[in-house]
Amino acid sequence: MALAATAHIGDWLEGRKRRQRLALVVSALLLVVAFLAAAGQGAMALGPLKIVSILLHAVGLPGIVDVTPVEANVFLSIRLPRACLAVLSGSALAVSGAALQGLFRNPLADPGLIGVSSGAAIGVIGVILFASALGAVLPHFLMAWLVPLAAFSGAAVTVLLVYRIGAIGGRINVVTMLLAGIAINAMAGAAIGLSVFVASDEQLRDLNFWMLGSLASATWEAVLFAAPCVLLPAFAFIALARGLNALLLGEAEARHLGFDVERAKRLVLVCAALATGGTVAFTGIIAFVGLVVPHMIRLALGPDHRQLLPLAAMGGASLLLVADLAARLIVLPAELPIGVITSAVGGPFFIWLLVRQQGRGGL
Repeated sequence: MALAATAHIGDWLEGRKRRQRLALVVSALLLVVAFLAAAGQGAMALGPLKIVSILLHAVGLPGIVDVTPVEANVFLSIRLPRACLAVLSGSALAVSGAALQGLFRNPLADPGLIGVSSGAAIGVIGVILFASALGAVLPHFLMAWLVPLAAFSGAAVTVLLVYRIGAIGGRINVVTMLLAGIAINAMAGAAIGLSVFVASDEQLRDLNFWMLGSLASATWEAVLFAAPCVLLPAFAFIALARGLNALLLGEAEARHLGFDVERAKRLVLVCAALATGGTVAFTGIIAFVGLVVPHMIRLALGPDHRQLLPLAAMGGASLLLVADLAARLIVLPAELPIGVITSAVGGPFFIWLLVRQQGRGGL
C-alpha cells in the first residue's frame, strides 16, 4: 500500500511538472503571437513577413518581401518601441503583483494596494498643475523627463513611507503596511479629487488620460529607461522565489527553514516599487494587470513562485499587448485609454474565474 501511495504521488508530481512545462511553452507562444499582432496591426497593417523584412533590413540583410520607407519608419519608430514598452510594463505589473501577493499572503494584493500607483499619480499631478511655473525655472531638457521622474519619485517616496510605518522594532509588519497603503490611497484619492476640481480644461484632459493609462508616449528612450527598472527586479524576484514559497507557510515557519524573512520583505518592497514606478512613469496607471494575471495562473497551476513568476511575466506582457491593440483599433483613428480595456475585460473574466473556482470548492 505504501509503494502504491508513493507511486501515485510520483505520478501526480510528474503530471504537474508536465502541465507546468506545457504552460511555459504555451505562454511563450502566446506572447510571440501577441507581440506580432500588436506590432503589425493598426491604421497601417503590417504582416509578419513585412515585419521580418524590416528587421532584416535594419541589420543589413536582404528582406523577404518589399517594404516601403514609410512602413519601415512606422514599425521601427512607433510600433516596435510601443510593443516593447507594453512587454516591459505588463511583465513588471504582473510579476510585482505575484510577489506582493506572496509577501502579504493575500490574493487581492497588487502594486496599487500599497500606494505605489497613487504615489506616482501625486507626483505627476504636481507636474501637470505647476508645469508653467516649473518651466520657468528648469532647463528645457529636464522638462521633457519631468513627468516620468515625478512619477518614479512619488512611487519611491510612498513605498519608503509605507515601509517606515510598517517597520516596528526592526521587523516589518505586513498587516500594518497593508493598512498604511490603504490609508495613503485614500489620501491620494482626496488629493486627486482636489486637483481635478482646480485644474483647467487642458490640465484635466492630461490628468484623465494619464490616470487611465496609455502607451501613446512610447519611445526608445522610454524603453531604455524602463528596461533596467523591470529586468533587475524580475531577476531579483526569481531569486526570491523559494523564500516567497516559504512565506506562504507563515513567517515563523519560513524562519525555521532558514530564510531571512525581513531581508526578503525589504527586497520585495524595493523591487516592486522600482518595477511599478518605472512602468507607471511612462504608461500612467494601468489597473488590474498586477491583480488578475498572477491570480489566474495561481488558480490554474498552483502557488509555486518558481513557475508563477515567469508565467506571470509572460501573461502580463501578453495581456497588455492585446489590450493596447484593442485600444488602438476599437475607435480608429482615435485611441482608448488602455486602463479602460484592462478593467472592462479583466474584471468580468476575473469574476467568472472566481465563481467557477468557488463552485469547485473554494479559492
